[in-house]
Amino acid sequence: MATSEEISRTIARHTYGTWRRQELWKEPLLIEDAEGVYFFDSAGKRYLDFSSQMMCSNLGHKNPVIIEAIQKQAEKLAYIGPGMISQATLEAVEALRSILPKSLEKFFFSTSGTEANEAALKIVRQCKSPKYKILSRYRSYHGATPGSITFTGDPRRILAETARCTIDGVRFAPDAYCYRCPFGLTYSKCDIQCARYVDYMIKEEGNVAAIIVEPVVGTNGRIVPPPEYFPLLRSICDENEVLLIADEVMSGWFRTGTALAMEHWKVEPDILTTAKGCSGAYTPVGVTVTTKEIADFFETETLDHGHTYAYHPLTLSAIPAAVSEYKRIMASGLPQKVSQHLKNRLYNLGDRHPSIGDIRGMGHFYALELVKNRATKEPFNVKGDRFSRKSLMTSQISAQALKKGLHVLAWYDTLIIAPPLIITEAEVDEAIEIIDQSLEISDKEAVLTDAPVSKSAEFSKRTKPS
Repeated sequence: MATSEEISRTIARHTYGTWRRQELWKEPLLIEDAEGVYFFDSAGKRYLDFSSQMMCSNLGHKNPVIIEAIQKQAEKLAYIGPGMISQATLEAVEALRSILPKSLEKFFFSTSGTEANEAALKIVRQCKSPKYKILSRYRSYHGATPGSITFTGDPRRILAETARCTIDGVRFAPDAYCYRCPFGLTYSKCDIQCARYVDYMIKEEGNVAAIIVEPVVGTNGRIVPPPEYFPLLRSICDENEVLLIADEVMSGWFRTGTALAMEHWKVEPDILTTAKGCSGAYTPVGVTVTTKEIADFFETETLDHGHTYAYHPLTLSAIPAAVSEYKRIMASGLPQKVSQHLKNRLYNLGDRHPSIGDIRGMGHFYALELVKNRATKEPFNVKGDRFSRKSLMTSQISAQALKKGLHVLAWYDTLIIAPPLIITEAEVDEAIEIIDQSLEISDKEAVLTDAPVSKSAEFSKRTKPS
């Protein structure tokens, strides 16, 4: 029997590691088991999953309700083509409609968030033709296919552009990023310029069909906008007849405390895309859902989209079970209680570690942005460093945490705090203790100043413009 090291090397030799140079894909960690908020490697070592894998295992591992639903569907009907229908489709639609805004009523099911956003792109460009431009934001990630990577703002788009794997007609708007305001302004005296500039862009660009946004930015910073941002953006879209697409692939599924993050601002999009948590990551499924107005266009026009695994009954079978589990867990009050404890513990970390510049987020979705100097906000690394050969400070801390038994993902400037909704206060404390120890690496290179840690999201949520 092959050893775990031999298995790891064989897999690395014959598979591509994602989003990395292949020289860094030599001995990936072999995982044998997972349960609750923990997973276990081939040597039996336990790791606390503090980022829910890829911000998708919102319900933790080995949920028996979801597993049973998948097993029953596999025994009954594992696959049927998208030109036919199954009971699994009806049950998925009904489950989703029980928690989504009533204005969203027509669905397309795929197998990932990337595909959900690619479907949204096609739908927009067909129903808004001849308008075709899509606005996005620089601090964003929307997928890996040519369309979705083009309206991604993070470093992966830059590589895709170099490889000529992008489309035309995408423009980038400023971010609602209070900690590093692109206009150099301060909330609440900024008049929400980050939203108002979108109106200027639409009018000057012309041919703008839609804007796509992550309500709370995912990989690129867990950025929470000021309270006025989305109501203002909604009115700008309506005034200019531009569709608003909400990418809730990461921010949805109670990760921020509500079923959808957009609920915090009482704003409904024209198109919603989601994936990841909608099945608890137990099956690969993506969802694109539109208003009736958009759906009516396709009554007499061809929807030019589809693929073999659209409406796959096995993937859809996890959705109703996941929805029922979300309702049960939220009704228990555990996530609400633990999210407050998580916030308090993170704020405590910020008060004690000079390398933490900003703490922001909501619910079970937070960022620790690391800086060399709190007073000047000088970062350890910038966007261009992500795929260079420079050592990333966040990656060093993440690697140290993993050695100590904690899985916490890192981007080039932030640590991604996104535990499963089933995590307890004691398990949060276990994770925070390891992060506390690991941050000694960045503290050694940080400049000591009297500047306090920023809590930009908390500030923007509580303060109203004068």
